[in-house]
Amino acid sequence: MYEDKTLSCADCGADFQFTASEQEFYAEKGFSNEPKRCPDCRASRKRNRYNGERQMYSAVCAECGAETQVPFKPTGERPVYCNDCFRAKRSSY
Repeated sequence: MYEDKTLSCADCGADFQFTASEQEFYAEKGFSNEPKRCPDCRASRKRNRYNGERQMYSAVCAECGAETQVPFKPTGERPVYCNDCFRAKRSSY
C-alpha cells in the first residue's frame, strides 16, 4: 500500500526518508500534507519553540473565578478557564 519516499528538507535541504509506516500514521491521523522538515530539523524547531520558557498571562477563570495563568494572551472574546475547570469541561464531552 505505502512505499518509502525520499523527501527534501525545507530547512536544511537534506534528503530524508518518509517511511511507509510514517505515511500510514499520517493517514490515520488525517494529515493530508507530507512532512517538510527532516527529523533533526523538526526536533530542533520543537526544542526552540519556547526557548525553554513560555510566556504566561494572568487571567480569571470564567467558571470558578480563580486567578490563573494561561500560555496565550486573553482577548475577552472567549472564556478562559483554570486547569481544573478546563479539564472538567473537556471530560464532559
